[in-house]
Amino acid sequence: MTYPEVYILRHGQTAWNLEGRMQGELNSALTEQGKQEAARQGAILAQCDLTGFAFFTSPQGRAVQTAGIACAPLAEIIRTDDRLREIGVGDWSGLLRDTLPLPDAPDPFMAQYEIAPNGEGIAAVRTRCSSFLHDLKGPAVIVTHGVTGRTLREILAGPEAIKGTTIHGGQGCVYHLKNGSQNLLT
Repeated sequence: MTYPEVYILRHGQTAWNLEGRMQGELNSALTEQGKQEAARQGAILAQCDLTGFAFFTSPQGRAVQTAGIACAPLAEIIRTDDRLREIGVGDWSGLLRDTLPLPDAPDPFMAQYEIAPNGEGIAAVRTRCSSFLHDLKGPAVIVTHGVTGRTLREILAGPEAIKGTTIHGGQGCVYHLKNGSQNLLT
């Protein structure tokens, strides 16, 4: 399937990111560094021709806060879409990541999401990301989260788009995806 051109932003650093907590569907505010990362994303986007682009964000506070800093000067309307929320981590919400079991897997941190009790799981995230992209009618700027953004990028540009990336990265970055290819803008 051919998808419209998109820019994907992960929210800036939060207090819980700094502490190493699993956020999932819970929220914590952006740190000062997170606010600076969002401002940097806005500066990157300001250099792009976004004529005709729609703006979407996860409804979770950290993404909305990032969208407000990075996109509000550029967007007439920023719409929230529940399908862009972060993966649910069930009973592990709010817990310190380093106190939780870490599977023996090629990417143990992503595998951790699959074993979270009452968690959502990667397949469910993929389903809602695919639904969002299927409904996308034109080019868009998307503000989302680590796992959700990674999943969107994999759908749009294939497994090479996430090769070598980790769940801990991506804050302050802007990914440009067009015609099945991905570029990291800095």
